[in-house]
Amino acid sequence: MLRLRPYKHEDAATIISWCKDEKSFYKWSAGIMGDYPITQEEFRFVDSMMAFTAFDENGLVGFFTLRHPGESLDELRMGFVVVDSKQRGTGKGKEMLKLGLKYAFDVYGAKKVTLGVFENNEPAYHCYKAAGFRDVTPEEPEVYSVMGEKWKCLEMAIERELTV
Repeated sequence: MLRLRPYKHEDAATIISWCKDEKSFYKWSAGIMGDYPITQEEFRFVDSMMAFTAFDENGLVGFFTLRHPGESLDELRMGFVVVDSKQRGTGKGKEMLKLGLKYAFDVYGAKKVTLGVFENNEPAYHCYKAAGFRDVTPEEPEVYSVMGEKWKCLEMAIERELTV
């Protein structure tokens, strides 16, 4: 069974080790933390966010952060979503996202959770769709310069379901 806990500094080495190559590193980090390969010290960038690790009986499985993208406390932005490369394709990423959404909605009280995914990261895109995120058309799509290429960021969101 997958569970969440707050990120601990000693998790950084494991999370960094999941990035076996430059392209996969940039697909989840967008280079915001630094250039590949980053150090554990550079990974401290996540200290200013609500950072979580997903784990099961065998150890760490995934990582993500939550932060406020603007002034509203009703919206959280999920970011830096990464799953152990050995665990990809097993449903653990979707399970982790669902646990993160449960926290965002039920514990934090958010009404909406957003995220961005590069259009060249199809496995992550499909995982987000499977977890319930929907495509959003932004006024101006974000484009990042990564490894000498232009990568378009797709915007996705999910709103809290109101039950009566």
